[in-house]
Amino acid sequence: MSAAQRADARENRERIVEIAREAIASSGELRLNAVAKSAGVGQGTLYRHFPTREDLLAEVYRQEVEDLVALAPELLAASEPVEALSRWFDRITEYARVKRGVFAALETAVWKGLSEESHGPLGDAITLLLDAGKAEGAIRPDIDARDFFILSGYLTRLDEDEWDTRARHLLDVLLQGVLSR
Repeated sequence: MSAAQRADARENRERIVEIAREAIASSGELRLNAVAKSAGVGQGTLYRHFPTREDLLAEVYRQEVEDLVALAPELLAASEPVEALSRWFDRITEYARVKRGVFAALETAVWKGLSEESHGPLGDAITLLLDAGKAEGAIRPDIDARDFFILSGYLTRLDEDEWDTRARHLLDVLLQGVLSR
Protein backbone atom coordinates (compact mmCIF):
# COMPACT_ATOMS: atom_id res chain seq x y z
CA MET A 1 0.00 0.00 0.00
CA SER A 2 1.43 3.39 -0.96
CA ALA A 3 1.84 6.25 1.51
CA ALA A 4 -0.98 8.15 -0.23
CA GLN A 5 -3.31 5.16 0.16
CA ARG A 6 -2.35 4.76 3.81
CA ALA A 7 -2.98 8.47 4.44
CA ASP A 8 -6.34 8.18 2.67
CA ALA A 9 -7.28 5.15 4.78
CA ARG A 10 -6.24 6.97 7.97
CA GLU A 11 -8.30 10.03 6.98
CA ASN A 12 -11.31 7.81 6.24
CA ARG A 13 -10.98 6.14 9.63
CA GLU A 14 -10.69 9.50 11.42
CA ARG A 15 -13.70 10.88 9.54
CA ILE A 16 -15.78 7.78 10.34
CA VAL A 17 -14.94 8.10 14.06
CA GLU A 18 -15.73 11.83 14.10
CA ILE A 19 -19.08 11.36 12.32
CA ALA A 20 -19.96 8.53 14.72
CA ARG A 21 -19.00 10.71 17.71
CA GLU A 22 -21.20 13.55 16.45
CA ALA A 23 -24.12 11.14 15.93
CA ILE A 24 -23.79 9.73 19.43
CA ALA A 25 -23.42 13.16 21.03
CA SER A 26 -26.39 14.66 19.21
CA SER A 27 -28.91 11.82 19.26
CA GLY A 28 -27.40 8.86 21.07
CA GLU A 29 -28.07 6.76 17.97
CA LEU A 30 -25.51 5.17 15.71
CA ARG A 31 -26.68 3.91 12.33
CA LEU A 32 -23.71 2.58 10.38
CA ASN A 33 -25.17 3.30 6.95
CA ALA A 34 -25.76 6.94 7.96
CA VAL A 35 -22.20 7.20 9.32
CA ALA A 36 -20.72 5.82 6.09
CA LYS A 37 -22.80 8.18 3.99
CA SER A 38 -21.95 11.25 6.10
CA ALA A 39 -18.26 10.30 6.09
CA GLY A 40 -18.32 9.96 2.30
CA VAL A 41 -17.23 6.32 2.33
CA GLY A 42 -18.83 3.07 1.26
CA GLN A 43 -20.08 0.37 3.59
CA GLY A 44 -17.04 -1.77 2.72
CA THR A 45 -14.65 0.95 3.86
CA LEU A 46 -16.52 1.39 7.12
CA TYR A 47 -16.54 -2.36 7.81
CA ARG A 48 -12.86 -2.69 6.88
CA HIS A 49 -12.02 -0.26 9.66
CA PHE A 50 -14.76 -1.33 12.08
CA PRO A 51 -16.05 -4.88 11.50
CA THR A 52 -18.84 -4.41 14.05
CA ARG A 53 -20.91 -1.58 15.46
CA GLU A 54 -19.33 -2.29 18.85
CA ASP A 55 -15.84 -1.82 17.37
CA LEU A 56 -16.81 1.65 16.15
CA LEU A 57 -18.45 2.59 19.44
CA ALA A 58 -15.41 1.42 21.37
CA GLU A 59 -13.10 3.49 19.14
CA VAL A 60 -15.26 6.60 19.59
CA TYR A 61 -15.02 6.15 23.35
CA ARG A 62 -11.25 5.51 23.28
CA GLN A 63 -10.72 8.64 21.21
CA GLU A 64 -12.78 10.68 23.67
CA VAL A 65 -10.61 9.43 26.54
CA GLU A 66 -7.38 10.16 24.65
CA ASP A 67 -8.52 13.67 23.78
CA LEU A 68 -9.57 14.42 27.34
CA VAL A 69 -6.32 13.09 28.81
CA ALA A 70 -4.21 15.11 26.34
CA LEU A 71 -6.13 18.27 27.17
CA ALA A 72 -5.12 18.40 30.87
CA PRO A 73 -1.43 19.34 30.39
CA GLU A 74 -2.34 21.71 27.53
CA LEU A 75 -4.74 23.59 29.78
CA LEU A 76 -2.20 23.75 32.61
CA ALA A 77 0.37 25.19 30.23
CA ALA A 78 -2.03 27.96 29.21
CA SER A 79 -3.95 28.70 32.44
CA GLU A 80 -3.79 28.82 36.21
CA PRO A 81 -4.73 25.46 37.79
CA VAL A 82 -8.29 26.36 38.82
CA GLU A 83 -9.02 27.88 35.41
CA ALA A 84 -7.48 24.80 33.75
CA LEU A 85 -9.67 22.53 35.87
CA SER A 86 -12.75 24.58 35.05
CA ARG A 87 -12.00 24.43 31.33
CA TRP A 88 -11.34 20.69 31.60
CA PHE A 89 -14.77 20.36 33.22
CA ASP A 90 -16.24 22.10 30.16
CA ARG A 91 -14.81 19.29 28.05
CA ILE A 92 -16.03 16.67 30.55
CA THR A 93 -19.62 17.61 29.66
CA GLU A 94 -18.98 16.66 26.03
CA TYR A 95 -17.17 13.48 27.06
CA ALA A 96 -19.97 12.40 29.41
CA ARG A 97 -22.61 12.94 26.72
CA VAL A 98 -20.67 10.69 24.33
CA LYS A 99 -19.92 8.17 27.09
CA ARG A 100 -23.60 7.96 27.95
CA GLY A 101 -24.49 7.30 24.31
CA VAL A 102 -21.72 4.75 23.81
CA PHE A 103 -22.46 2.85 26.99
CA ALA A 104 -26.19 2.80 26.25
CA ALA A 105 -25.43 1.21 22.89
CA LEU A 106 -22.88 -1.36 24.04
CA GLU A 107 -23.32 -4.66 25.78
CA THR A 108 -22.49 -4.64 29.49
CA ALA A 109 -19.38 -6.77 29.09
CA VAL A 110 -17.89 -4.41 26.51
CA TRP A 111 -18.60 -1.16 28.37
CA LYS A 112 -17.26 -2.51 31.65
CA GLY A 113 -13.93 -3.20 29.95
CA LEU A 114 -13.91 0.25 28.34
CA SER A 115 -14.70 1.92 31.64
CA GLU A 116 -11.90 0.09 33.44
CA GLU A 117 -9.49 0.91 30.58
CA SER A 118 -10.28 4.63 30.72
CA HIS A 119 -10.05 5.16 34.48
CA GLY A 120 -6.24 4.91 34.52
CA PRO A 121 -5.52 7.62 31.92
CA LEU A 122 -8.39 9.83 33.05
CA GLY A 123 -7.30 9.40 36.65
CA ASP A 124 -3.82 10.53 35.66
CA ALA A 125 -5.24 13.59 33.86
CA ILE A 126 -7.49 14.71 36.72
CA THR A 127 -4.66 14.03 39.21
CA LEU A 128 -2.38 16.30 37.18
CA LEU A 129 -4.95 19.09 37.34
CA LEU A 130 -5.79 18.57 41.02
CA ASP A 131 -2.14 18.35 42.08
CA ALA A 132 -1.32 21.62 40.29
CA GLY A 133 -4.15 23.33 42.16
CA LYS A 134 -3.09 21.76 45.46
CA ALA A 135 0.48 22.94 44.94
CA GLU A 136 -0.68 26.53 44.78
CA GLY A 137 -3.19 26.07 47.60
CA ALA A 138 -6.28 26.58 45.43
CA ILE A 139 -7.58 22.98 45.61
CA ARG A 140 -8.46 21.14 48.81
CA PRO A 141 -5.73 18.66 49.79
CA ASP A 142 -8.23 15.89 50.54
CA ILE A 143 -9.60 15.61 46.97
CA ASP A 144 -8.38 12.87 44.63
CA ALA A 145 -9.23 11.31 41.27
CA ARG A 146 -11.57 8.72 42.82
CA ASP A 147 -13.61 11.53 44.39
CA PHE A 148 -13.89 13.12 40.97
CA PHE A 149 -15.08 9.89 39.30
CA ILE A 150 -17.71 9.30 41.95
CA LEU A 151 -18.96 12.89 41.95
CA SER A 152 -18.98 13.36 38.18
CA GLY A 153 -20.60 10.00 37.47
CA TYR A 154 -24.02 11.63 37.64
CA LEU A 155 -23.44 13.24 34.23
CA THR A 156 -24.22 9.94 32.51
CA ARG A 157 -27.58 9.90 34.32
CA LEU A 158 -28.83 13.22 32.94
CA ASP A 159 -31.69 13.09 30.47
CA GLU A 160 -31.02 14.62 27.08
CA ASP A 161 -33.64 17.34 27.59
CA GLU A 162 -31.88 18.61 30.73
CA TRP A 163 -28.31 18.28 29.45
CA ASP A 164 -27.76 21.89 28.39
CA THR A 165 -29.19 23.34 31.60
CA ARG A 166 -27.66 20.92 34.12
CA ALA A 167 -24.36 19.39 32.95
CA ARG A 168 -22.09 22.41 33.24
CA HIS A 169 -24.02 23.76 36.24
CA LEU A 170 -23.39 20.56 38.17
CA LEU A 171 -19.70 20.60 37.25
CA ASP A 172 -19.54 24.19 38.51
CA VAL A 173 -20.95 22.95 41.82
CA LEU A 174 -18.27 20.22 41.84
CA LEU A 175 -15.55 22.76 41.05
CA GLN A 176 -16.65 25.02 43.90
CA GLY A 177 -16.57 22.01 46.21
CA VAL A 178 -12.93 21.17 45.46
CA LEU A 179 -11.65 24.71 45.96
CA SER A 180 -9.82 25.59 49.17
CA ARG A 181 -11.78 27.98 51.35
